[in-house]
Amino acid sequence: MSVNYLYGTGRRKTSVARVRLLPGDGSIIVNGKPALEYFGGEASVSVLHLPFRVTETDGRYAASVLVAGGGISGQVGAIRHGIARALLAGHPDFRVPLRAAGLLTRDPRAKERKKYGLKRARKAPQYTKR
Repeated sequence: MSVNYLYGTGRRKTSVARVRLLPGDGSIIVNGKPALEYFGGEASVSVLHLPFRVTETDGRYAASVLVAGGGISGQVGAIRHGIARALLAGHPDFRVPLRAAGLLTRDPRAKERKKYGLKRARKAPQYTKR
């Protein structure tokens, strides 16, 4: 039995999300749990619905997501990116509204590595004259 679904991979910081969009009621399941239960906040879940609102497909797809790595912010961003890419895979005409909302661009910002001789990536030890 083959199920037709749309697939998209999203990335943000160190998080990677694998998103499947199936015809459904608009629910988002993240690692086997509802998104509201997984993230524990309404603000995070509203960010996940942004690609659906921009393309006016809210309530037409159910998302099944496997996400790994990073923290809550990175995972939410990765899932949002993956949903946008999955919508684009099934509907090429959605490119213009998704691009205008900035949902197709992979956010390149990540934590900068620590350098030797410094306390953090850029913070230097305090200078002492004597």
